[in-house]
Amino acid sequence: MNMDKANTLFEKPGKSNTVQTLKLARARAEELGINEVAMASTTGETAYQALEILAGFKLVAVTYHCGFREPFQGVMEDNMRKNLEEKGVRIIEATHALSGVERSIAKKYTGSYPVLLVADTLRLFGQGTKVAVEITVMAADGGALTGKDIIAIGGSGRGADTACVIKPAHQSNFFDLRVREIICKPRTF
Repeated sequence: MNMDKANTLFEKPGKSNTVQTLKLARARAEELGINEVAMASTTGETAYQALEILAGFKLVAVTYHCGFREPFQGVMEDNMRKNLEEKGVRIIEATHALSGVERSIAKKYTGSYPVLLVADTLRLFGQGTKVAVEITVMAADGGALTGKDIIAIGGSGRGADTACVIKPAHQSNFFDLRVREIICKPRTF
């Protein structure tokens, strides 16, 4: 891994980068005076790891919407959600900001659709960067953010491998969102 102060590049994506991503996110947040961290956490595992490494920060864990895998079923186990909430983590369970209904239309009718194009464009920087932007919008729409710059943490599949400094925005003002910095991400994806 390249330990350049400006950013860190992991040789490959994935869960093995989670602890280092959380540590880098903390260090940069402290440098910038940021106290809000939003992270993708499907099962709650990444959020649970963040409790220790990011102690003292306002933590928001964003997971898939109910019905993502099975109709009318949440993805995060109820006991994990309850445990995280008891420890002060705000859980946002929401529809993906960069797909939602548009993905359903694309499956049924084919064609290209603007929101899916935005998602694919963000993936040019890696899946984790797309996820970091997406969960920022989801957390904003869920009422979990103040509007100040945050650290947004995403990943490529399981775990975390990308951290960004982002000025959040709601879906209705998506183009006001700003990716200010990429703290770390995989070089190969």
